[in-house]
Amino acid sequence: MTKVHSLPAILLVSSVLAACGSPDAGAVPEPVDRVSDAGLQAAVDQLVDGDMATGALVRFRDGDETWTGAAGVADRVEGGEVDPLGYFRIGSVTKTFVATVALQLVDERRLALDDPIETHLPGLVPNGDQMTVRQILDHSSGIYDYANEEHLSTNRWRGDARFDTYEPAELVQVAVDHGPYFEPWEQGWQYSNTNYVIAAMLIEQITGRPYGHEVQQRILEPLGLTDTSVPGIEPGLPDPHARGYIIVDGQPVDATEMNPSLDWAAGEMISTAEDLDRYLTALLGGELLSAETLAAMRTTVDTGTAFAYGLGYQEIELPCGVTLGGHSGQLIGYLTYAVQSEDGRTLVLSYNPGETPTDPTALLGLFGIAFCES
Repeated sequence: MTKVHSLPAILLVSSVLAACGSPDAGAVPEPVDRVSDAGLQAAVDQLVDGDMATGALVRFRDGDETWTGAAGVADRVEGGEVDPLGYFRIGSVTKTFVATVALQLVDERRLALDDPIETHLPGLVPNGDQMTVRQILDHSSGIYDYANEEHLSTNRWRGDARFDTYEPAELVQVAVDHGPYFEPWEQGWQYSNTNYVIAAMLIEQITGRPYGHEVQQRILEPLGLTDTSVPGIEPGLPDPHARGYIIVDGQPVDATEMNPSLDWAAGEMISTAEDLDRYLTALLGGELLSAETLAAMRTTVDTGTAFAYGLGYQEIELPCGVTLGGHSGQLIGYLTYAVQSEDGRTLVLSYNPGETPTDPTALLGLFGIAFCES
């Protein structure tokens, strides 16, 4: 299998697991009776105390019991506490919303996972007659990630260029001009934001409406996710929110405001921990998809790393044997994890990276307290 690796937030999780090893074969996770609130808070505090985050918020839910916590400051200049109910950029967790809409179209028989891209978007990509919908949703298409270009990555500081507006077709063309990592008929896996630009273009072609409209009508409104949005070219976030920073020449620079059209359907959405909890619970609980398409979403492919990937769905197994499903996201100034265990416990973490790179063991500690300790 061809494997080419980039560094999205999901690979940070992968490094956590690689460092700690795999669970013993046949190991059965111990049941968790009650997670320690103090332990969760200490794990969140560690991100800030280690200067891995300027601010962080967490929501953990186990059945009817919910814990929310926060640490650090919302603004390096003005100070203020991080509001655990605040808004943040969810980055690539957006991909799960896009995949959900695409799979709803599959349920409606307006789209099939084995449809060639060429059928719906003729001439968009080379070899589109051999690249399927399934392949773009699970990142096995081989198409180049336009965000690997230095001037087109929203995880790098781009100065005033961060307010530029980009068109989806423009982003796909960058990938086409570069050439693929591998051809769609070859066995391979490569995380590529271009896949989800194409997925949203498919949604728009089939429905005749903006993909954000479909997300709103099919997911946000039915679930009452009033604090989740598809911002388009709007550069700001609703209040309250913690400000996001990036280190430039050794100094933190405020990167909160940006035009998210560069990420578009690959990572533009804004949400809250409560809304992401509600969405993930509804999705994995079968409220949004048929049993067949939900099973397809959760059918994963080998990525060559310590996580597996389905259709807009990431799956990791903790050293204690607990499997988590969901997605993670990274957009300049914001890192997000939204995951749920097989028994329905949910954790949403959003933090604003600090001056020290995240120590993977700090994340493992938080996940371990939430899902492994009894």
